[in-house]
Amino acid sequence: QVFLSPEGDHYRTRLTHTLEVSQISRTVARGLRLNEDLTEAIALGHDLGHTAFGHAGEQALREVVPGGFAHNEQSLRVVDRLEKGGEGLNLTMEVRDGILCHTGKKKADTIEGRIVHYADRIAYLNHDLEDALRARVLCDDDIPWTIKYTLGRTKSQRITTLITSLISHSTDDIRMDEQIGEAFAQFNSFMYEAVYLNPTAKGEEGKAENVVKSLYGYFTEHPQALPGEYQAILEGEGAPRAACDYISGMSDRFAVATYEKLFVPKPWSI
Repeated sequence: QVFLSPEGDHYRTRLTHTLEVSQISRTVARGLRLNEDLTEAIALGHDLGHTAFGHAGEQALREVVPGGFAHNEQSLRVVDRLEKGGEGLNLTMEVRDGILCHTGKKKADTIEGRIVHYADRIAYLNHDLEDALRARVLCDDDIPWTIKYTLGRTKSQRITTLITSLISHSTDDIRMDEQIGEAFAQFNSFMYEAVYLNPTAKGEEGKAENVVKSLYGYFTEHPQALPGEYQAILEGEGAPRAACDYISGMSDRFAVATYEKLFVPKPWSI
């Protein structure tokens, strides 16, 4: 989940998030004497398939793409099918599995992959809380005292507490101690109730979903308008797949600019 701000560009937010996940993952892996390079490779690839407008865009594509849409599956498709002009990247099964399983019910086969699963949640919850405070969707007094007391009052303190718990209590699997784990679960629930489902925070999501659905409808009906690199996908896998691949790689600003170009009348010049 990424907090959708009307002033922000999700592409930049996604890049910042990816770097934070990578840093947290490497720190935990180093503390546990695991494969830091593997965790970093998974972290750098885990959100490549995320659409414009974050989960609002993902939900829109899920509703219109035949067979549905999930950003973790699209991330794997990016590295397997779309990179290097359609050749894909020569990644190990461990990296591919970690990318696919960074979210969802299925756990990654490696502990490094499970580290990225935790690092992803640690990064986006803390980043989104800071965004919500800056946007005045929340104030500091809204944060439950148990979260402040157990995890910390600042982003840095909370991340340090969570990383330390993972390093101190992981053995054959990745885990936190009971107290920190319960506070982290409360943090997650609080963010969903106070931010992700908040009418103020979600005010732009309907517009974002409409942009994504409109673009998908246009490019499935006019596949010849797709850029050249998607024509091979069009020929081999059809317009719905090619349109989905194109739209899922857009930034917020590019999606809006494309929508305006296609659907918004230009004023007459005198």
